[in-house]
Amino acid sequence: MKKIGYTTGVFDMFHIGHLNVLKRAKLECDYLIVGVTSDELCMSAKNKQPIIPFQERMEIVENIKFVDEVVPQMNYDKMEAWNNYKFDRMFVGDDWKGTDKWNKIEQEFAKLGCEIVYFPYTSHTSSTKLRNVLDKIYNEE
Repeated sequence: MKKIGYTTGVFDMFHIGHLNVLKRAKLECDYLIVGVTSDELCMSAKNKQPIIPFQERMEIVENIKFVDEVVPQMNYDKMEAWNNYKFDRMFVGDDWKGTDKWNKIEQEFAKLGCEIVYFPYTSHTSSTKLRNVLDKIYNEE
């Protein structure tokens, strides 16, 4: 039986950290579904407009060889995502590990036979760091 994996992200200014997460996730499942966060959800949650528009971010992620399916992430309801895609493993950044929210999610998903797998982020590269550099360059001009 195929193991279905699921992860999400904004994937703004696609970089090596994004690629590492998707590559590693694909090693842990047979079929990888990736949710790309909508511009509206990003704005409401982080109060930041992504630099790369949603449709372009979807297309970039669709063309990564480790990704089998791309879906829009319109909210953060992980149980709704599971009901829609019935994944066996959900991949999450390790900065969430041990938090009250994710301890609860782990318990809920364990009852469904779904494992939460935590991955370390690539600390030297992030969209936030790239955005800060771009802001600095733009403000100096």
